[in-house]
Amino acid sequence: MKKILIANRGEIAIRVMRTAKEMGIKTVAVYSEADRDAGFVKYADEAVLIGPPPSNQSYLLGNKIIEVCKKLKVDGVHPGYGFLSENSSFAKDLSDNGIILIGPSPQAMDIMGDKLKAKAAVKNYDIPMVPGTDTAIEDIAEAKEISKEIGYPILIKASAGGGGKGMRVVETPEDFEEQMKLAVSEATSAFGDGSVFIERYVSSPRHIEIQIMADSHGNVVPLFERECSIQRRHQKVIEEAPSSVLTPELREEMGEKAVAVAKAVNYVGAGTVEFLLDENKNFFFLEMNTRLQVEHPVTEMITGVDLVKEQINIARGEKLSFTKKDLSIHGHAMEVRVYAENPVNNFLPDIGKLQTYSPPKGIGVRVDDSYEEGMDIPIYYDPMIAKLITYGRNREEAMDKMIRAIDDYTITGIETTLPFGSFVMKHEAFRSGNFDTHFVSKYFTPESLDTGNEDNEIAAAIAAYLFNKEKSKQRFSVKSNTENTSNWKKNRL
Repeated sequence: MKKILIANRGEIAIRVMRTAKEMGIKTVAVYSEADRDAGFVKYADEAVLIGPPPSNQSYLLGNKIIEVCKKLKVDGVHPGYGFLSENSSFAKDLSDNGIILIGPSPQAMDIMGDKLKAKAAVKNYDIPMVPGTDTAIEDIAEAKEISKEIGYPILIKASAGGGGKGMRVVETPEDFEEQMKLAVSEATSAFGDGSVFIERYVSSPRHIEIQIMADSHGNVVPLFERECSIQRRHQKVIEEAPSSVLTPELREEMGEKAVAVAKAVNYVGAGTVEFLLDENKNFFFLEMNTRLQVEHPVTEMITGVDLVKEQINIARGEKLSFTKKDLSIHGHAMEVRVYAENPVNNFLPDIGKLQTYSPPKGIGVRVDDSYEEGMDIPIYYDPMIAKLITYGRNREEAMDKMIRAIDDYTITGIETTLPFGSFVMKHEAFRSGNFDTHFVSKYFTPESLDTGNEDNEIAAAIAAYLFNKEKSKQRFSVKSNTENTSNWKKNRL
């Protein structure tokens, strides 16, 4: 494999390219008109304009990407995450055209991309499952009876897709039909598939996922867990490795079950098996993501394994470079996703220009990004700007390092989730490890980010007076430097 195309954009595109460059592999970027000046386009050895900004006219055009592969004699395609990364039809088309997908087989994608198919596939492998239906709901009356047997509250879930879409919690039998209609409608709109099923609602779960790597020689190895319980709108915001609640025995058992899930579909490549962990430390299979995860850096930090390098070598037909015995957990890693979102305004996107952009540095700090100062955050894609990762000898050190790194991260022109990340790192529930997926609803309010008190207000008034006094003296000769202070830092003065 001498040349690969990265069928993605942003930080994951440049992340893959860096590893490819270290391996002596040439890279090709495809980009939309909105990403013409993006960092990943500049970093690639070759770059091809694929279409207008909307993803359905650019990054989702599998046929056009394959045309580029043929024209530039590309050996393999790395899909990153999102876009076409879990599209089994695209994977099959690549194979049919003699192009290697740096990922699993189309069959594995197809099965694990449908939650009901996934349940059926692992049914005979002694994988713990949340009590519920094994098939799509077709009879409302029968579904109501099953819900009574399971016990309310229950959860209606879309069979296809994820991210909380097509998902409804039903507290009482009286609400069942209405919530069912809403779930089906949302699932149809989001995924083109209205199939839904029901499960018992786990009231205080933690979201634990196991990273696995599998080669084509029958080797499947778990690379420990990631804790992904800090979420907003059912989507992850903060991740860490390892989890603060898993015992060595539970870690071993969950790793074994994750391997069994992978073997159930003859999985090859990097994959993540997701579990729910209840308050009694019972765990249940949730789904499998057939791609590299956004949060993969925390696993790399505690294991020292370059997951992208392993993906490429596996796609080349090579064996894994390590065995389970070779791996051990070293230290602790945290990741905060830096989104162009306003946490004070219900985490709504806050698109605009990066007037100032200065990421943090220092020992144990890693920033995966693709933006530069002066660039615009496009409205067409996920609003993630970067991933901020910190590493420490233990969990406390990793958290403290994250607090410092967030404080050193300067972004102006837009609001970001950085202050929320700082709030989480300082919160007693998170620091103690006593939290679950309801952390945001339990503890976070917009006022939580307002650290102002009477003393701060006085200090702010004095600072404003002195600043304005100095500004009046120099307004014709010196430009104000307030634009070099991040928006959220200003609010804390």
